[in-house]
Amino acid sequence: MQPDTIKKETSCMDDHDPASLPADVALKKIISAIEPVTSMEKVAIRTALGRILAEDIISTINVPSGTNSAMDGYAITSADIPSTGTAELKMMGTAYAGKPFPGKVSSGECVRIMTGAIMPSGSDTVVMQEHVEHRHGSIRIDTDTKAGANVRQAGEDVTKGDVVLGKGTTLTPADIGLIASLGLAEVNVSRRLRVAFFSTGDELKSIGQPLEDGQIYDSNRYTLYGMLARLGVEIIDMGVICDNRTALQNGFEQAAAKADVLITSGGVSVGEADYVKEILEKVGTVNFWKVAMKPGRPLAFGKINNTWFFGLPGNPVSVMVTFYQFVQPALLYLMGARHIEPFTFKVLCKSRLKKRSGRTEYQRGILGCDGSGQLVVEKTGGQGSGILSSMAQANCFIILPTDSGNVESGAIVDVQPFFGLV
Repeated sequence: MQPDTIKKETSCMDDHDPASLPADVALKKIISAIEPVTSMEKVAIRTALGRILAEDIISTINVPSGTNSAMDGYAITSADIPSTGTAELKMMGTAYAGKPFPGKVSSGECVRIMTGAIMPSGSDTVVMQEHVEHRHGSIRIDTDTKAGANVRQAGEDVTKGDVVLGKGTTLTPADIGLIASLGLAEVNVSRRLRVAFFSTGDELKSIGQPLEDGQIYDSNRYTLYGMLARLGVEIIDMGVICDNRTALQNGFEQAAAKADVLITSGGVSVGEADYVKEILEKVGTVNFWKVAMKPGRPLAFGKINNTWFFGLPGNPVSVMVTFYQFVQPALLYLMGARHIEPFTFKVLCKSRLKKRSGRTEYQRGILGCDGSGQLVVEKTGGQGSGILSSMAQANCFIILPTDSGNVESGAIVDVQPFFGLV
């Protein structure tokens, strides 16, 4: 007699899987396993945007180099500021930026001074040009100016010997300007990581090829290329490799011979043609291969010789979610960055979100302001792992913790904006 029930294995639709790692644990395991690259290269600061400093930048000068005027006006000694009424000061000359006044300012005297000009000897205050009354060869001032006003002290921005930017800083336009203010034309940055990637699947076709029944165009390589390009790594696109053990193993070995990191999309589930995990166990080591998250549970992490491996799921949204949550932080860490995890904050949610407990969910949302100017978020619509348009419409992830259930409209949720994902 047949039993009334059948034995079922855990599937990607189930929210509880004891073999899946919590998302935060998975990231910690990745970071604890890898080590930043130690080699560096010297680059011109004009080409250093987005690169990661390989050593501290220590200033050898004061910025500004000398005490100077913050305004166009008149340099005076503060003792001449009247306590009541007005005072008249004789004008002795002019100080220009780059051409200091050669003399000294004594009591009862002033020097016309331009913004950025070195303060003349004897002066310690600048009266704004709009706050004086001009007379022939002199000016009249009142009590409004405070002693020391409108003066930038030497080293006010940067002091000689300061650590201006620390090792691990990802250089921004402001950083590059700051480096230029120190007179440095070049900086030492971590070398570019070499990252190889390929897609797997007999159903995948490259752009420009006609589709047959059951075939789809490979979008994953293009999203991966875009995400990697924004990180400034050296990209090695290995194309599409069919679901064949020999071809996949050759791809693994070729990538391991030339890349610091290999990323694949597809082939990490438990289907009959999903060989990635099997081959990784043969030619390398598997650290883990399932994470309690949605979308993106089948995520493999391991190593082939000296090359770190990330096997991402095949669904387009799952590829992007797992890349941003695990691969990008790992790549940043390998490059020596100090800040690797995406920026997350709490906002009010205007949508009702469906969720079952058991997995951390990364739903796609639109972050913006309501009519009162309050920051709010709402979902983009369909949240399926194959709906890539939900990523294109979104500007953030709405992160729902493992133990949470449905979220009602008006609740406070964690949001991770895409601008924080580089």
